[in-house]
Amino acid sequence: MEARRKFLKALAACGCAASKVRGQTGDQSRPRLGVVASAVGRSGPDQTLRHVRELGLPTCQLHVGMAPQELAGPIREAARANNVEVTALMTLGEGRMVWNLRDGPKTIGIIPRETRDARVAALKRASDLAKACGVAAVHTHCGFIPENPNDPLYPEVVNVIRDITQYCRNNGQTFMCETGQETPITLLRVIQDVGLDNIAVNLDVANLILYGNGEPVGALDVLGKHVKGLHAKDGLYPTDPYGLGKEVAIGKGKVRFPEVIAKLHELNYTGPITIEREISGPRQETDIRDSRLYLQNLIDRAYGQGSSGGKA
Repeated sequence: MEARRKFLKALAACGCAASKVRGQTGDQSRPRLGVVASAVGRSGPDQTLRHVRELGLPTCQLHVGMAPQELAGPIREAARANNVEVTALMTLGEGRMVWNLRDGPKTIGIIPRETRDARVAALKRASDLAKACGVAAVHTHCGFIPENPNDPLYPEVVNVIRDITQYCRNNGQTFMCETGQETPITLLRVIQDVGLDNIAVNLDVANLILYGNGEPVGALDVLGKHVKGLHAKDGLYPTDPYGLGKEVAIGKGKVRFPEVIAKLHELNYTGPITIEREISGPRQETDIRDSRLYLQNLIDRAYGQGSSGGKA
């Protein structure tokens, strides 16, 4: 979504891994809250991760743009200094992307042939960067994966995703496909057909609704064991057949968060829950803080009381 780019720029401007980039980030036997943040922009990793900790959040996913390798040292040091766990690096790669249902299929992710090579290269740079700074996962939007497995484009997509996943595997990482542009069963089919043990799902619970491709509780029935990351976001179903639904503050949309968190507990999910609010300005931070309290309460109810790893 275009709002995503504005959101990431806003986080970078305001300052606001499950591996070596980790401090004392709370109870590892239950989900830890975090936020989507940006390592690129005026603030740089240190100011950005300091702000994550000021928000009372022990983890984050980091957008790394074109993934320049010189970010490795600053990310490592910022994570250590601010005691924030970087759970994944994210890049969309280069080129024009239109976040709607008309032009999205031909512009988003690694599906369009015209931009595929450059975006695959960006993901491999992100994997190398993740290895250099000790982050255990890379994720992206793969794009509008064909629903029909007999579509000639489908085996192409599987081969490309397998190539990226194998590259991440060689670097000791998980490759996570973010939900949204495809239905859960299509993503499950891709995971099965790729056939590697390090491919997983970053479940964006709102995107399923925004794209009209399902709802998150049912998606967990389909994808549950493959979910290794989760974006906490809310939204409304689309009413324009060529546009997306509207993203709204958590608790104001159609995501049934109490059921989502209860289902995660049923699945023994202990990974990160990463807040994403795709607006800019003071309201963004207010909504993130409100979401932290709301989600932590749901986690405590489902998993029992424990250390949240942050401060209010």
